[in-house]
Amino acid sequence: MAPHIRSVEGITFEPHGEVFPSPLDWRDHFMYQLMLDRFDDDTEHNKLYHPESAGKTGRNPEDGKKFQGGNLKGVTRRLDYIRKLGCTAIWITPPFKQRQDDQGSYHGYAIQDFLSIDPRFGTLEDLQELTRTAHKLGMYVILDVVINHTADVFRYTQDDTPYRKDERYDFKAWHKISEGEELTGDDAVWPIELQDPDAFKRKGSIRDLGGCDEDEAVNGDFFSLKELDSNNPRVIDTLIKCYKYWIASCDVDGFRIDTVRNCEPRFMQRFCRGIHEFAQRIGKTNFLIFGEIIGDDDLLHRYIGNNGPARGVDDKYPLLDAALDFPLYGVLDEVIKGQKPCSDLRNRYEYFQKYYREQGAAARYYVTFIDNHDQSHRPGRRFLHGANDWRLGVLGIGYLLCNMGIPCIYYGTEQGFDSAGDNDSYVRECMFGGTWGAFDSTGRHFFNPKNPLFQNIAKIADVRAREPALRYGRQYFRDISDNGDDFVSPTEKQCTLAFSRVFDDEEIVVVMNLSDTDRTQYIAIDRTFLPPGVTVVNLLDETQSIKVEERGEGEHVRTVIRVDLGARSMVIFKRR
Repeated sequence: MAPHIRSVEGITFEPHGEVFPSPLDWRDHFMYQLMLDRFDDDTEHNKLYHPESAGKTGRNPEDGKKFQGGNLKGVTRRLDYIRKLGCTAIWITPPFKQRQDDQGSYHGYAIQDFLSIDPRFGTLEDLQELTRTAHKLGMYVILDVVINHTADVFRYTQDDTPYRKDERYDFKAWHKISEGEELTGDDAVWPIELQDPDAFKRKGSIRDLGGCDEDEAVNGDFFSLKELDSNNPRVIDTLIKCYKYWIASCDVDGFRIDTVRNCEPRFMQRFCRGIHEFAQRIGKTNFLIFGEIIGDDDLLHRYIGNNGPARGVDDKYPLLDAALDFPLYGVLDEVIKGQKPCSDLRNRYEYFQKYYREQGAAARYYVTFIDNHDQSHRPGRRFLHGANDWRLGVLGIGYLLCNMGIPCIYYGTEQGFDSAGDNDSYVRECMFGGTWGAFDSTGRHFFNPKNPLFQNIAKIADVRAREPALRYGRQYFRDISDNGDDFVSPTEKQCTLAFSRVFDDEEIVVVMNLSDTDRTQYIAIDRTFLPPGVTVVNLLDETQSIKVEERGEGEHVRTVIRVDLGARSMVIFKRR
């Protein structure tokens, strides 16, 4: 057990061992996001879930709001499972110490000690073993980090403290659970540099998360979580040193920054610069920092994509390596399910192009997803909720794997998790069972590599790993036709969605049938790369091959492929 580190002073920041180098390009990797408390508890007591034998045992909704027992050792023992899915990077929720008297902080985002691992999650040595084991498997480890707030670590003199802009609330006392006057490791906030009332803004709680202005979003407390004063140089220095410590001691490969919109841009700029420079100095030359920025492409572009000042704003914004692709998330769900027209998806990418001269290269700035632990657009529900067809999960993740960006899958999606409810716990069910398992079950685990959803995702991930065009290529949506003569850009719901990834002298064509019925479709392609007469083969089933045709006459001539598609299926064609 590592000793309690009380201060950032005296930390040497020397790497614990040999430094594992960064990947050359994060687009080469498929991320697996998991919630530490809900993934695996490193025990063998639960049987594999089967709907016929398990049934619905009836969960207590209150259990979903408390610690369930997942830990770092559980993640380590399941790395082979994650690797078989095709994922080569894991993103885990914060493993840092939470208030020990708070059962509701199972998610890890209410940090009480920035230099300790929560004992419910394990130890420093457990995190070191996780990264060592992952690296031996050719995998990378990304930690979720919080830099703008702490747990509820002190009390105000007043009970009711709504946000106020021009005045601070008075500090009363540090939160304390130990006996005696001295602050122990379970009391207040650590490291000791943060044990100063002036390390916090003390403006009171944000009154309306969705409707507040930028000043309130940046300066107010997030519910009861206390907002750090990132204008205070000592706070900035302390947080940079805390997270440099985790890179040095555990050899992690990247950070995902929580609630970026609630952070001052100038502080974020200094934090990202400090972390990038340290990581580069010790040999991690492509340490990934990506952020949670809930907004449109205009907002995201302030943080990503160039090394110049953000347009139209006076403040200095940080240069993040990537951002979660919330604009895509906002439309992809309903398009894949046939609830919105395919044109909505196409429109997103047309708008996206206004920022980038080289579309393929722009993909490095986006971490794409269809599910995560905070469902901002669709509160309290999974992608597959109400779908009743696991093939939609294949199409959703298949789109991410074949399209631009760094694809990310949220744990349980590969097993068909489909819950919904009135709070976030319903999208945070236990993979290992516990008392808050998926499908209203308890005591059953879901690590089933034989699940057809798992197997189909793994097959597409393997194709992506072998094909540079699917990772780096430019993207072009393709026109379609029912008869081979009249081609249109699909605008209806439940359409055939077709697009190409073009890289160097190669075109790969991806076609998805979003309908629940079989269909035959003609797809227009680029004769420069796929001229009439050549054969293309389906990389998901190499027994299926077709010849490229020429249709029409004169100025209406087109180069096409005729594709037979099963209901809610996809194909990936490449020249033989």
